Amino acid sequence: MLEVAQLSCARGERLLFSNVSFSLNPGEWLHVQGSNGAGKTSLLRQLVGLAPREAGQILWQGHPIHSPQFRNDILYLGHHAAVKEDLTPWENLHLASMLDGGSSDLPATLKALQRLGLRGRENLPVRVLSAGQKRRVLLTRLLIRPAKLWVLDEAFNALDVSAVALLGGLIAEHLGGGGMAVLTSHQALPVPGGKTLTL
Repeated sequence: MLEVAQLSCARGERLLFSNVSFSLNPGEWLHVQGSNGAGKTSLLRQLVGLAPREAGQILWQGHPIHSPQFRNDILYLGHHAAVKEDLTPWENLHLASMLDGGSSDLPATLKALQRLGLRGRENLPVRVLSAGQKRRVLLTRLLIRPAKLWVLDEAFNALDVSAVALLGGLIAEHLGGGGMAVLTSHQALPVPGGKTLTL
């Protein structure tokens, strides 16, 4: 369970939000909405421990989020396609796995890339891929990095219609298996199943 109580965030003199509270249980996902500059990304960065809090508490399974267990249980993907342009999709995913302290399984990674629609592009430099394909490379981590909680910032950006449906299906599978997700988006999200909370 993810528990957030009385969370506040400020940037300089400006208070972005205050007194944000919610809890997330297995099979549930939270859709964080708001205009540009409202603090959606700041909230997500606080949830994963990358940004300071003005006030409030965040607990994962009853413990502070800076515990080693939280790091193992979470997967955070920011709104930028955080991939290295000179590496291939497989090399990017291998590097991400190593940075996570794990190892990469080449056959499983190639299968995941193919499921994300990147068959035939596994060994091309990322710089020659389109913005949507770069996003798909990043999203492949959802299939190869086990995590109970997905925190996804504008994950549907730059995706075409088929990729939007595919990602919605992946999130639904995750929720159906007892996972949880926190998502930001400016539009309605095509995520079937699971209990939806809105903030």
